[in-house]
Amino acid sequence: MLASFLNAVSAVVVLFALMAVGYGMGCLGWMTAAEKKFVSRYVVNIAVPFNCVVGLLNNFSHDALVSAGRMIASAMIGILLTLGLSALVATALKLPRKRWGVFVAMAGSSNTLFIGLPITTQLFGEVAMPYLMTYYLSSAIFTQSLLVLLIERAGTATPKKIRVGEMVKDIFTKPPIVGVIVGILLLVLDLRPPELVMKFSGYISDTVIPLALMYCGFIIYEVGLRNLRFLRGIPTMLVVRLGISPLICLAMCMLTGIDGLARDVFIVESALPVVTQVTVMAGAFGADEEYAATGACLSTLGCFFTIPILMMLLG
Repeated sequence: MLASFLNAVSAVVVLFALMAVGYGMGCLGWMTAAEKKFVSRYVVNIAVPFNCVVGLLNNFSHDALVSAGRMIASAMIGILLTLGLSALVATALKLPRKRWGVFVAMAGSSNTLFIGLPITTQLFGEVAMPYLMTYYLSSAIFTQSLLVLLIERAGTATPKKIRVGEMVKDIFTKPPIVGVIVGILLLVLDLRPPELVMKFSGYISDTVIPLALMYCGFIIYEVGLRNLRFLRGIPTMLVVRLGISPLICLAMCMLTGIDGLARDVFIVESALPVVTQVTVMAGAFGADEEYAATGACLSTLGCFFTIPILMMLLG
């Protein structure tokens, strides 16, 4: 148990140091909104898809694909229950309209890419990639659909007409999702790209962790450490996001018979900070952007304390 805790602390220190680089580059003026936009586009649209393919091909098998459906169902139900609980809590707190949807989105979603991918690979190694991608697929379905609707309703912008076809297309044309689908198809067809292609993919894949964490560090710089404060409902959101969410995930894993590494990865993924897109969407739809940014930053800093404790309990 102590070894797991120390390993988690070591991993968190490394990740925190990488975030500090991004924060430092912001302070020095080396990273601005333009570089931030480039890093985000590169990581999401290029590096992560390659990471998905390499991770699945190197660590997944035909037999593991059989249980993937059960794992996706478990993750989706767990996320849905967390969102439902978050809605009840937001209502009980009597949050204003511009914060209600933002609160639910923050408490019910986890940052499976920019924070989850680095933390998971540091804690469990590349062997955990298939389970990470399985959870990401489940999470992305809600992030690109229900969370968008929640924040849109919280904003002042005129709500758009919901078109299911466009929503489904938007989900399954996201580059990371495409990467997961390509990796699964290659596994099903028992195909493996030439070694030259795999080496190239590996080099691109290796850029995800440092760039993603530097991006998160710059986000904290943009908000400003001095501006971080516990706005109404934020402490409760942190409890749900970092504490109750993994408990719900654990219960779902027990009910569906998911154990071992898959269970541990799912629980860690469910205990991660607020997904980055919440802040972006809050600004785009006219919801309370400051509220979203504050929650995202505080949950990011908070997870560096909760993850080691969680790993000690899992160990």
